[in-house]
Amino acid sequence: MVDQSDERKKLIRSIVFPGFFLFLFWLVKFTELGLETDFSFLGIYPLKGKGIIGILTAPLVHDDIKHLADNSIPVFLLSTAIFYFYNEVAFHVCILVWIITGSLVWIFGREAYHIGASGLVYGFASFLFFSGIIRKNRNLLAISMLVTFLYGSLVWGLLPYDYRISWESHLMGAITGILLAFIYRSEGPVPDIMRMEEEEETGDQEMGEK
Repeated sequence: MVDQSDERKKLIRSIVFPGFFLFLFWLVKFTELGLETDFSFLGIYPLKGKGIIGILTAPLVHDDIKHLADNSIPVFLLSTAIFYFYNEVAFHVCILVWIITGSLVWIFGREAYHIGASGLVYGFASFLFFSGIIRKNRNLLAISMLVTFLYGSLVWGLLPYDYRISWESHLMGAITGILLAFIYRSEGPVPDIMRMEEEEETGDQEMGEK
């Protein structure tokens, strides 16, 4: 039997870091608005020294409130799922998605400032989805499919159909998520098949005791 109190505590712990993510995103935007300035220069500018700082800062900068709002919900939901199901390695996964995605965009992106957290969205969703496949866990697949449904342009965002959008960030995030799903393939929730076998064994033991 799963202790509901423990599950609540686990869920609360899981939203702390994602909540901090959102706080930073919105703090940067309100600071930008308050100073009546544009932080786009903190984006990633590929293959230029001035653009290296963007590897760290680009996900914090958004074009406008709508851009930020569109990214906030999926980033929060996906990162919360990672911290819930992958507690021991969640921090590493999130930071690696951030750094590796940004680094790949700096190497392969177009000559323009790339800003926004959508690369994180694709990285987190890709990690959960492919980890779910590798570990045969339906919960992870369901979460990614739900976010894909809510974030309708997720698949189309991998293609260069709109050059005002950094599709490179989307693609590099997705690639990073796949890579990390394989690196951490032995981490995370128990595969569904293994869980069913454990439940059957537990049931047999209880019947034997009776």
